[in-house]
Amino acid sequence: MNATHPPMIAASDDWRLRDLAVLWHPCTQMREHPHALPLFPVARGEGAWLVGFDGHRVLDGISSWWTNLHGHAEPRIAAAIAQQAHTLEQVILAGFSHAPAVTLAERLLALAPHEPGRAPLAKVFYADNGSSGVEVALKMAFHWFHNRGDHGRTRFIALTGSYHGETLGALAVGDIPLYRRVYAPLLAEARFAPSPDAFGSRSPEEAERKAHAAADALAALLEANAGQVCALIIEPLLQCAGGMRMHHPTYLRRARALCDAHGVFLIADEIATGFGRTGTLFACEQAGIQPDLLCLSKGLTGGFLPLCAVLTTQTVYDGFLDDSRERAFLHSHSYSGNPLACAAALASLDILQSDGVIARNRVTAAAMAERAAQFRDHPLVAEVRQTGMVVAIELHPDPGPSEDGHAVEIAGRRGLRMYRAALAAGALLRPLGDVLYWMPPYCVGEAELDVLVRATHAALEAARPCD
Repeated sequence: MNATHPPMIAASDDWRLRDLAVLWHPCTQMREHPHALPLFPVARGEGAWLVGFDGHRVLDGISSWWTNLHGHAEPRIAAAIAQQAHTLEQVILAGFSHAPAVTLAERLLALAPHEPGRAPLAKVFYADNGSSGVEVALKMAFHWFHNRGDHGRTRFIALTGSYHGETLGALAVGDIPLYRRVYAPLLAEARFAPSPDAFGSRSPEEAERKAHAAADALAALLEANAGQVCALIIEPLLQCAGGMRMHHPTYLRRARALCDAHGVFLIADEIATGFGRTGTLFACEQAGIQPDLLCLSKGLTGGFLPLCAVLTTQTVYDGFLDDSRERAFLHSHSYSGNPLACAAALASLDILQSDGVIARNRVTAAAMAERAAQFRDHPLVAEVRQTGMVVAIELHPDPGPSEDGHAVEIAGRRGLRMYRAALAAGALLRPLGDVLYWMPPYCVGEAELDVLVRATHAALEAARPCD
């Protein structure tokens, strides 16, 4: 072991140099590399852990941007991908079909939220990733009204603090200035309704009152834009990139009813909240509602391969059936319904069901809550909140300089200090502005949760004002 350790360290340094010579990293000011923002070359993944070339292990406390469900290198998903690769790796989905795409669509529709008295979700459209799926849903909503001759419905409504992706359509319905400000001249027009954020609520009743107040504001906005809105897009229960903001299910019920009253489609962006993150398979279930369009990605494949599925109703689908190709939905991606990605998704769904993951997650979530409670009295902490397998620890606002006061990943000097301190303590945590959060893979155990606690203590210590 001692004989091989120095070369492994050298290999790690070599990968850093090679990386910075050729790669442009996402969501990164590259000038911060390699000093302010350390680069961690990963040799392999093992369950909830990432292992560097030098053998150093880091707990993946954010599930690699919320994608990983069952752990890195999960053998059953890897085997399903390998088996599929020996049969069919890719085929055009226009004019052709294959078993994994059909089977996955059948299973997703069977699992999708269903509201009694409402026609169920009936069709699946595949895309390559979450942002692309949001684009699909937005275009479908607009185009459906256009096909009906209703050309006045050109606007979308989203929530303040929302984030739905980085492509131009998705940015248009996002409300994080640092991401969208430069591109504002290119973006479609959207309206933003107040978030039902329950921050500061001392009881479920207070959170519900805030949800009702936000829903009243949404009602007024829909009334003021009557006949102009084609869709409302929402992250149910949990606004993730906006700072892990959480709201009461009452808001979703009110929003569903308001969309029906105004003839507006409801788009549920469950790209991050789906597949058990919020305590149920889909967050919409906790409000007993069904959207008109449901966007799924990230955990869809267990974190193995990029894939998005947009589920919608027969009514939406029928709105595009015509002899004219202009009335067809001609959106496409080269890798739509990729067989390898569909095989991964099917294997992930098998694990969710066969391993009783949702029930097991409730036990893990309780253990997370017990550990997170110790941070409530920390002098830097304003609030500790939780929805399912997501814990958010929000600090009082940073008195020092920040990007723009919004929840941007590792923004400002304090964010960088917290990130580095957590990494040194053995966990990958990427603060969203003033919010530290835990969103680990579902395979975490007691020992791994203790690592999250130690890393959080280290991050909070690093967050103290510098002398």
